[in-house]
Amino acid sequence: MPVSTYTIPGMHIRDHLMPVPLDWSKPEGETIEIFVREVVDSARQNDDLPLLVFLQGGPGGKSPRPTVGSPPWLAEALKTHRVVLPDQRGTGRSTRIESTTMTRFADAEAAADYLLLFRADSIVDDFEHVRKSLFGGRRWQSLGQSYGGFLTLTYLSRYPDALSSCYVAGGLASLAPSADKVYRRTYPRAAQKTARYYKRFPEDVGRVAELADFIDANDVHLPDGDRLTVKRLQTVGMDLGMAPGLENVHWLIDEAFSAPGRLSDHFLASIMTLTSYDSYPLYAGLQESIYGHGRGATRWAAERVSAEHPELAPSARPLLFLGEMTFPWMFEEIRSLRPFRAGVEALAARESYPELYDRARLVANPVPVAAVVYYDDPYVDAGLSLDTAAEVGNLTHWVTNEFEHDGIRQSAKVFERLVNLVKERGGPIQ
Repeated sequence: MPVSTYTIPGMHIRDHLMPVPLDWSKPEGETIEIFVREVVDSARQNDDLPLLVFLQGGPGGKSPRPTVGSPPWLAEALKTHRVVLPDQRGTGRSTRIESTTMTRFADAEAAADYLLLFRADSIVDDFEHVRKSLFGGRRWQSLGQSYGGFLTLTYLSRYPDALSSCYVAGGLASLAPSADKVYRRTYPRAAQKTARYYKRFPEDVGRVAELADFIDANDVHLPDGDRLTVKRLQTVGMDLGMAPGLENVHWLIDEAFSAPGRLSDHFLASIMTLTSYDSYPLYAGLQESIYGHGRGATRWAAERVSAEHPELAPSARPLLFLGEMTFPWMFEEIRSLRPFRAGVEALAARESYPELYDRARLVANPVPVAAVVYYDDPYVDAGLSLDTAAEVGNLTHWVTNEFEHDGIRQSAKVFERLVNLVKERGGPIQ
């Protein structure tokens, strides 16, 4: 099992690459690799410290790459913990799913079967293997950000004896998942975030309308050859729920035109990077499937529910931006997603999914859990999160609008508060 060891200022790092079964129900079959980065304060590398495993957001997100003092939660955690940063299967340095991966399948159902092996149940099984193989089966604490909170609930459902405490930042999923229900709550949030954006930058109402009208009237292509449409422009609104999101979108619009009637190369390159999914195609490929649980197909829920919100149509003015939604057109019009089309369409039609949460076990949960619920979150609805908080045993929560969805990445205060909430209730299980 390859191991690489090195030190960057303040941090001693060990990188591990280990094989795991592609399908945990067939352990003797095909294998993939899981990458795990172990980080400890360089002055404490030989100390016996509690373990903290980070459950990254997504789906399809890799663990953060540490730099001096960043992310803030990591700098805080290294004062007291040895931190484990796994790249979830299919991401980062773990065996990646990319466009070329999806060309290997003979039909859509085979592609869908493959994608199903990259959901929360398989990810948690990987982490259990890591815990037992690399860390002697010691209980560890977990920090789940966004989709990492979904993983936390799956972990508590499957292996509660593995966890000594859990911290969740903006990721308490509904225990009765429904993509339709999620989008009916998050579409209005997307409209609210756009209204907030226009309130901060009122001149952008006209600028965005001018830009949308220009895109509608012209055959605009991005540097990679994809055509830029207004509906693709709307997807940059996914950033509006993050701390710097309003400014990020404003500065993008601010430099959209380099001259009257000509879009700037900078703008076109930026739009391509923001909306191409080259770095994280699984995010789009599995976005609705993370809500598959038991009986019932998702059937392109975001597309269906969008019909209930004509104010979000590409033809509407002022133009409103969208949030965390995926649509069938993306898998036709976006170069990096085209190879996923058949598999994702087959997934959307699946009538049955493996269940991810054991409700009875979660109600009786003995592991201390502390969660922050972001009141204005456009990605993980606060109301659904509070329903879950009321049902999961031994869970305490904190509701705030002081932070956006990426609060854990913006300030060490979020992690500190979560740790203190567990301490106040007796601390992690020893």
